[in-house]
Amino acid sequence: MIENRSVPLATIIPVLGYEEVAQASAWLCDTFGFKERLRIASHRAQLVFGDGAVILTQRPAGQAFAADLASHSVHVRVADVDQHCAHARQRGAKILQAPESYPFGERQYTVVDLGGHRWTFSQSIADVAPEDWGGQLR
Repeated sequence: MIENRSVPLATIIPVLGYEEVAQASAWLCDTFGFKERLRIASHRAQLVFGDGAVILTQRPAGQAFAADLASHSVHVRVADVDQHCAHARQRGAKILQAPESYPFGERQYTVVDLGGHRWTFSQSIADVAPEDWGGQLR
């Protein structure tokens, strides 16, 4: 698997939605001992704890959960996202977003499981410095 400076090294990364990402990041760092690894404007942050990681993402004010924007999901790094997606589709999984490549060096697809939980599977396709696409390493 390619290493990408824009993504934490952890294999499985929970993604949690908060109304105020900066406030949530500060609280989680102060209260639980996380360290902010990366900030992406005001709508996303990556926190690390040991060899683990969590991604914080902004959700609309007052929205705990909606079918089109989950308040949480799981981000999993895989070696071949297209093959993974094809396998999931063949098994009857509901693909919400087909594999797509992004400027931060990841190719990803999003799927919902039988319990309605969102999963994003991601393959590093390039080692991209976060500053090249608007991220700020901390």
